[in-house]
Amino acid sequence: MNLEKVLFAFFIVFALTLNFGFFIGELDNPAHHHPAELFGAIIVNLIATVFKFGDRSQMGAVLLATSLVADLQLIIAAGVWAWAAYVSSVGMTSETMASVVSLSGGALLANLVSVTLLVSETIVIRR
Repeated sequence: MNLEKVLFAFFIVFALTLNFGFFIGELDNPAHHHPAELFGAIIVNLIATVFKFGDRSQMGAVLLATSLVADLQLIIAAGVWAWAAYVSSVGMTSETMASVVSLSGGALLANLVSVTLLVSETIVIRR
């Protein structure tokens, strides 16, 4: 068993599950979306992105692109949350929380594409 491939797959799947954990819940209810989950999802997505830099194949390029999309959307979501919580005079509203969760939903979709590509590539290699 190749430890590098295990870690690669681990972080891709872990990024998906952390993002899903943050995303699930009522869209506009801040009590259902903990900031530590979003922070964890960002960190694990960034680690997964670093793992994807070494592959120079077309599949590697697509995996890297999906990871960069997820990173960007999660970082923007964290920025929107930080702006609402610490800069805005209005504070965190249900509309702002819905925007944060929607951005994480886009990242979730990008992570799902990554996992789907990983599984399909694994199936093709086995044959």
